[in-house]
Amino acid sequence: MPVTPHDAESVASVLLMTSVWLAVAMTAIVVVERAIWALVQARSRYIERRYGPLFRRALDGDETALAQMVAGPGRHRLSVAKLIIGPLIDDRDPVRIARTRAIVHALSINALADRYLRSWLWWRRAIALRAFGMIQARDRTAAVVAALDDAHPDVRAAALDALTDLNDLAALPALVVRLHDATLHHGRRLAALAAFGPQCEDFLLELSRVDDGHLLNYARALAICGTTQSRPVLARWTGDRRPEVRAAAFEALAHVGVDADAARLAVEALASGDARVRAMAAYALDGWNGGTDAATHLAQHLDDAWPVAVRAARALRSMGGPGTIQLEARASRSDLAGLLARQMLSPMGQRC
Repeated sequence: MPVTPHDAESVASVLLMTSVWLAVAMTAIVVVERAIWALVQARSRYIERRYGPLFRRALDGDETALAQMVAGPGRHRLSVAKLIIGPLIDDRDPVRIARTRAIVHALSINALADRYLRSWLWWRRAIALRAFGMIQARDRTAAVVAALDDAHPDVRAAALDALTDLNDLAALPALVVRLHDATLHHGRRLAALAAFGPQCEDFLLELSRVDDGHLLNYARALAICGTTQSRPVLARWTGDRRPEVRAAAFEALAHVGVDADAARLAVEALASGDARVRAMAAYALDGWNGGTDAATHLAQHLDDAWPVAVRAARALRSMGGPGTIQLEARASRSDLAGLLARQMLSPMGQRC
């Protein structure tokens, strides 16, 4: 059936009206969003003016100021929590954290935080999570872990901050699984795991026995919180079939320290065909002053791929006498080995 000019005109009219309505709708959405944001900003300024001075006095131990904060409207409490918790995100002063935690406890914000955590407004969810962490509400650990999958990056970051403050071993499996999740803030991931310290080492080693598929994650976790207890296991992982696991195991050995057996494995790994493994093997030998003639082997890699050569040079510098002899023997060369040797022997290199 042929299309008449009238039909074409009708279709064009419908398309035009549709475009107009879409433009109006998009404009309205932008206007409403900006209006909401302006209201949020105005509220934040009001909270700062009303409660900022009270909080600073309460932080200095003024009980009257604390009582005035507690007497404020309940609807203000999570906004107040945001006001007082926010500065601690980057400033992790333990005394300030302890005093702030006592103030947040006094505000009794759990019920309100639960409601905020279900809000469609991302900043409310973030406030609730940081409040849970600050008051160490370990009965909310599961909810905080679930927030690691939130759609908004600031909420996921708040969840990591909360887990750092909660220091609840129940959250450790989730942190280990997500240790290298690129959707989570890298520094906060490491901080959350580091907060557990050596107390999580036994747990990590136990998990590694039944979860061979995630040895890379466990090795990197032990590079943060492992001790010499992990050394035999890490030494065994240096023989894993996966080069990334071998490299991570040597990196963790650099953290916990090598013994004669681990140093021998590191020297042997300097002959690996994978540059990552060679670099981390050199790193593991940093500071080693035992046998195995490690300095001689390291010196042979001063003209290796850049990551390997730099690690080898730094390890040689850390060895004192044996390393210095090898560096001096190459300092007159004009290649990469000579450049690195001269840098490591210079006063500036000694301070690096």
